[in-house]
Amino acid sequence: MTSGKAMAKFGLVLSIITVFSLSACSKKEEAAVDENPVPAAENADQNTDQIGDSDSGKALGMQTIHFPYDSFSIDGTAKEQLKQNAGILKDKPSMKIQIEGHCDEHGGIQYNIALGEKRANAVRKYLMGMGIAGDRVTTISFGKEKPLDTAANEAADAKNRRANFVITTR
Repeated sequence: MTSGKAMAKFGLVLSIITVFSLSACSKKEEAAVDENPVPAAENADQNTDQIGDSDSGKALGMQTIHFPYDSFSIDGTAKEQLKQNAGILKDKPSMKIQIEGHCDEHGGIQYNIALGEKRANAVRKYLMGMGIAGDRVTTISFGKEKPLDTAANEAADAKNRRANFVITTR
């Protein structure tokens, strides 16, 4: 019977601790909200200057460029798309963009950050070769951290190996 009494006491103590800790947490949260109103940082990692992007189709007709596996080479299809993108930029001389380099899920984080950077820089260099001023184009790499398609198959991987165009200034 002593073990039964001990279990009952333990259960009672545990219940009391739980009640006190839950009420203490709710009071702390209320106090934090009342004493220090700080706005929530929803989507804090997103570019707040973004006007539109090519992944969503809201970049004034600019197209996302896709890459072969483990490559930052710009193929014939990508060159045609970049000519169209350069035309849009030439028609809107005040527009500035950011090129986001992305990768598929294969490989390590550092490797994919470097590959995404090479992809974004290759696209930037190609646009500059077509007469787009370098100060209108910035680059960033997200590596494999922001996939378009999270499925684990080749079709998803192909979608994720890309350079996305983000309009930052019209």
